Amino acid sequence: MTGSTAILGSTGSIGTQAIEVAQMHGIRVTALAANTRVDELVKQARTLHPELLCIADESRYPALKEAAAGLGCRLLAGTDGLCEIAQHESTETLLNSVVGMVGLKPTLAAIAAKKPIALANKETLVAGGALVMDAAAQNGVPIYPVDSEHSAIFQCLQGNKRAQLKKIILTASGGPFFGKTKADLQHIAVEDALKHPNWSMGNKITIDSATLMNKGLEFIEARWLFGLTPDQIEIVVHRQSVLHSAVVYQDDSVIGQMGVPDMKIPIQYALCYPERLPCPTKPLSLTDYGTLTFAKPDYDTFDCLTACIRASELGGTAPVVANGANEAAVAAFLARKISFLRIGELVTGAIGALPVTPLTCYEDVVKADRAAREYVANAIAG
Repeated sequence: MTGSTAILGSTGSIGTQAIEVAQMHGIRVTALAANTRVDELVKQARTLHPELLCIADESRYPALKEAAAGLGCRLLAGTDGLCEIAQHESTETLLNSVVGMVGLKPTLAAIAAKKPIALANKETLVAGGALVMDAAAQNGVPIYPVDSEHSAIFQCLQGNKRAQLKKIILTASGGPFFGKTKADLQHIAVEDALKHPNWSMGNKITIDSATLMNKGLEFIEARWLFGLTPDQIEIVVHRQSVLHSAVVYQDDSVIGQMGVPDMKIPIQYALCYPERLPCPTKPLSLTDYGTLTFAKPDYDTFDCLTACIRASELGGTAPVVANGANEAAVAAFLARKISFLRIGELVTGAIGALPVTPLTCYEDVVKADRAAREYVANAIAG
């Protein structure tokens, strides 16, 4: 169990719940970082008294400097600030819950400094999986997954021989549009896509859940975390989000992890591993649910999921392209510049149009990500 943690993305859904867990179990929070929300960041700092405070959006640094006057925190900004937190001597464990590609560089920085990582930033492994896992292995750095699905798989692997794993079952809520066809989704508004049936999350990840891109990213992430081939991952739509995922062993025994849909459970497991402590969440009552359902995904309607699986099979820079194109497309959808279905079309188009090259260094990731975003911008501009 960690005695202290630094939290990147502290004002987001994962970050605020991590703070709740930390306060319950006496885990000291040594650093906080947010993207743009200065007031919320400073409010957290007044309660937690961290050594370091960072705003990732450098244009917001003057506002942070003014708002944090007298707090006694060292103030940082930008990606360099995130990386400094990741490597700081006070950082015992890094919780990386920022959204987007910005999370990759501080993850690599933490690994170089041999800091254990509680990882909630999907893009770290989607875009830089080979780089991250190779570096983690070389430096002996554990990566504890925070995503509920990957945490479930990680938990189900405890006490068993990894070599005897047959496959994993990766569950998906199906998002707000489960059962809909493309014809039904022609005129989806931003507000409709932001209504998730089970989870309270940030806007970007909520849209990713609606398109099933989130499950596609988790498919790629699972391959890296657990050393799997694509045919070892079965995606199952489970509307109630009670079975968070499961593993199947060679004897066809299936071991699953269940709980209410509350991210504090996987957050706490990552921060307190291998301990299991009381968690500030509602206990699971199976009788309250009564019935749990399971269904196959609709790969035709939700082509973001299909695109991610294809990118995972292609390897190299293809997952980077899928992620970058999606980030750009989701931003355009949230800005009401494109339709909901256009997101999947743009991600699929980017994977098909851009060359797949080997991923050997961080610069390769940056180059492929930039190309994907340029493809989307040009396609939208027409």
